[in-house]
Amino acid sequence: MTANQLMFILFSAMIVVFSVLTVTSRRILRAAIFLLFVLVSTAGLYFMLNYQFMAAVQLTLYAGGIVVLFIFSILLTSHISQKFEPVGWKKSVFSAIAVTAGAILAIITILDYNFSATTQAAQEVNMKLIGKSLLATGEDGFVLPFEVISILLIAAMVAAIVVAKKGGPGKTQSQILNN
Repeated sequence: MTANQLMFILFSAMIVVFSVLTVTSRRILRAAIFLLFVLVSTAGLYFMLNYQFMAAVQLTLYAGGIVVLFIFSILLTSHISQKFEPVGWKKSVFSAIAVTAGAILAIITILDYNFSATTQAAQEVNMKLIGKSLLATGEDGFVLPFEVISILLIAAMVAAIVVAKKGGPGKTQSQILNN
């Protein structure tokens, strides 16, 4: 087994384990930290594939942006130790069925795809072209996706605050603020 294969197995295992921990954790802050580990492991896979730009975007935008906003929102609302309600058995069964169906679909799709190796050498990255594309508004421009991502970051922060600020059914806004 080569070092690349070992690192791929390590990153893949980390992604699977921390993804499961993210969605099964009952503590909101732990779930956000587990999500951070998933995103950093994904960036590690990008580095292994020599997609340094994608890895940098993954680290700065997702790991450095959204997760940090989640964590700050949780810490600012003073609900660090808040636990989610336990999931009922019906939801667990339907979740397991959905996960199994998704895994089967993904495995079938991967096994049916004809992967072919290329003999072409890697092309050099033109940073000037990437920079112009990032600032362009035309057909190959990326200004609109950046604007959409900024809205996504705001929505993530608002969602984290709403989840962290949830009070009981009988609590008023002033009671929540005083706690």
